Amino acid sequence: MAFITTDVNHLGESIAIEDAQNYIFGLVLFNDWSARDIQGWEYAPLGPFLGKSFASTISPWIVTLDALKPFKVESPKQEPKPLPYLKQSGKKSYDIHLQAFIQPENKEETLVSHSNFKYMYWTMVQKLTHHTSNGCNVRAGDMMGSGTISGPTKDSYGSMLELTWRGQNPIKLKDGSERKFINDGDTVIMKDYCENNEVRIGFGDCTGKVLPALE
Repeated sequence: MAFITTDVNHLGESIAIEDAQNYIFGLVLFNDWSARDIQGWEYAPLGPFLGKSFASTISPWIVTLDALKPFKVESPKQEPKPLPYLKQSGKKSYDIHLQAFIQPENKEETLVSHSNFKYMYWTMVQKLTHHTSNGCNVRAGDMMGSGTISGPTKDSYGSMLELTWRGQNPIKLKDGSERKFINDGDTVIMKDYCENNEVRIGFGDCTGKVLPALE
């Protein structure tokens, strides 16, 4: 997931956690594509760089926090306790169901992960507060990603690296093929929704196809 900001602060100002939610316009579904083989190679000398910088995909529209109010939930208990400037009160997370599918070229899609935004350890308001704590200015329309959203069960892990346990446990797709990681020609489809007895809210599909590298 990712959140979109409103006009937030001037350079040198910080945003108090009590006010941070007022500066978040809404949410989109977000796939920050990762090339884990490159990322693994980069870790020791540089940290992740080229393994994370080559592609991003988002869903087609922004769902506002007003629309998501009925789906607010408590976030996970934080131990050790955050520093005072990051302490929050009340419901600051959201019950958003997340699904990820792999679709081989000209084949049927297979559900490979089913997680939930409520599993995120750090909330959006904490992230925005921390981001501005050193006076960094945030502008209207900036987008901030949540990071990988993994749940407590094996089928709720948020990346192929986790789902296949570094490739040791391949995933079997509906067409009989197996995946340790994403192959050329595969389409990754991410979907999410909120639902209660009165309404269902979707974000639109977040879809991208992996093409062969240029030679």
